[in-house]
Amino acid sequence: MADYFKRVQEKTATKFWINNVTQEQARLAIEAGARNCTQNPTYSWKILNSKTDGEEAREILDGILREEPDDEIALMRFQLEMIARIAKIFEPIYRESHGRDGWVTIQSSPLNETKDFIVEWGKKYKEKAPNLMVKIPATKDGMEGIGELLKEGCAVLATEVMSIGQMMEVCELYERAYTSMEKPPAGALAHIAGIFDEELKVQAESGKFQVDQDSLWQAGVAVAKKGRRMMEERGYHMGFVSGGARGLHHFTEMVGVDGAVTINWDGTADKLLEADGIVIDRFHAQPSPDVIDELLEKVPDFKRAYDRAGLSSQEYEDFAPVVRFRSSFEAAWRKALAYIQDRRAELS
Repeated sequence: MADYFKRVQEKTATKFWINNVTQEQARLAIEAGARNCTQNPTYSWKILNSKTDGEEAREILDGILREEPDDEIALMRFQLEMIARIAKIFEPIYRESHGRDGWVTIQSSPLNETKDFIVEWGKKYKEKAPNLMVKIPATKDGMEGIGELLKEGCAVLATEVMSIGQMMEVCELYERAYTSMEKPPAGALAHIAGIFDEELKVQAESGKFQVDQDSLWQAGVAVAKKGRRMMEERGYHMGFVSGGARGLHHFTEMVGVDGAVTINWDGTADKLLEADGIVIDRFHAQPSPDVIDELLEKVPDFKRAYDRAGLSSQEYEDFAPVVRFRSSFEAAWRKALAYIQDRRAELS
């Protein structure tokens, strides 16, 4: 196997994380150099339809449905059981690194993102496996849940982060826990550069603005780079992950960051391994001022994301790129719920 990701990690501070994997993909990713794993609420639907893990997954779900009458709770339990299997695969890395790596993230229902629900299931995740990290949206309720779970000693990954404002607010939240606890749990944020770019591309195609395509291509990475620099300048202890890749550049343009990039195996990690390209620090190559000026002038949602005060905490949840990201989770979750309803009828 090509050694691209291993070379990235040997030559830079950038770690390779893998996203939403089957058990087979998890093992391939670890062999290629993956240190951690992010899973999201689309995972249950993916795994039910997997050629490699689907049969086992459906059998596990049947057993849960015979015990659990509530469809939503049944789906939550099913997701936990399946992601715990991925956590087991990464657990040796967790043990060998003494908890620095080997994490697998898990996010609760995208249809119920209240603080109480997030906290209730976050505690269950912590009990299930030592290397499960609770993935929580960086919205108003989500921030409250993050604060509560940090106090409980739960490792957290703040997700759905699209703006500098979100990044700084969640870092400040983690910093309060970090400085007040004797043994603070691991914490990181995931800035979703790829989905941010996807939303801006849709807006451009619909005629909301006209901007040079070469400039637009750099938008998500520009926000990510600025946010990470600000984290370093302020001495924040929260880890940084760049995610939501929609192109190979969402990995390659971040190589050199003191943090991580999480990507899917199919279509991204496999393509980067196939190319086995030269490792170049692109993170410290900043977009030109002309590019930033054009984006700030012509793209309203870029300006809202790039400016520190561009969004208030009350606006995070309704910010268009966040809505796009969450909608994909909700759609997959509803498909899994519909499958459960149909399967109950068959079992009865």
